[in-house]
Amino acid sequence: LSIAVTGIAGPTGGTPDKPVGTVWLGWALKAGPDETPQCQARLLKLQGDRAAVREQTVQAALQQVLTLASA
Repeated sequence: LSIAVTGIAGPTGGTPDKPVGTVWLGWALKAGPDETPQCQARLLKLQGDRAAVREQTVQAALQQVLTLASA
């Protein structure tokens, strides 16, 4: 199980196309050595300061890890 995170937590770095709080999460799950990984990605548009964006990102990422691991 792998997870990847990228985005703009702020307070700077945002643009009109990618404002602060824009975060992409990606997960890949491979159940066995001969199995093709299952990949998922999700776009989040979060609110708050840098700490809040980071906290929400971690919560969303780990929640999906738990969902995938229990499937």
